[in-house]
Amino acid sequence: MSELTKEKPTTLFNTPPVQFTQGALNELKTLLYEKEVPDTHRLRVGVKGGGCSGLSYILGFDLKQDADVEFEVDGVPMIINKAHTMYLIGMEVDYMNGLNNRGFVFNNPNAESTCGCGSSFSA
Repeated sequence: MSELTKEKPTTLFNTPPVQFTQGALNELKTLLYEKEVPDTHRLRVGVKGGGCSGLSYILGFDLKQDADVEFEVDGVPMIINKAHTMYLIGMEVDYMNGLNNRGFVFNNPNAESTCGCGSSFSA
């Protein structure tokens, strides 16, 4: 009889399903420093119900939960709830710092429609 071995569980992705532009990474690193975010917190990227198109994006610093998968993007620790990944695969987060637009911008190829503010979508 052969001996059964337990395999180490693998994560859903080897690379993050969400990409960040250099401008977004620079702003995130600035926020981490200026807001003195504790080392125990990670950048949470996700979705929640609401917004004018049905779903809204989540982007903020939070503690890791059991349902989260963890990644690192250019030195920034990131977490995503496993259930949210299907809405976020292939999304790019950018940061705009212009006179008319300032803030994070979500470019999601999976969104069937988006609202004018760019922070909510339908899938």
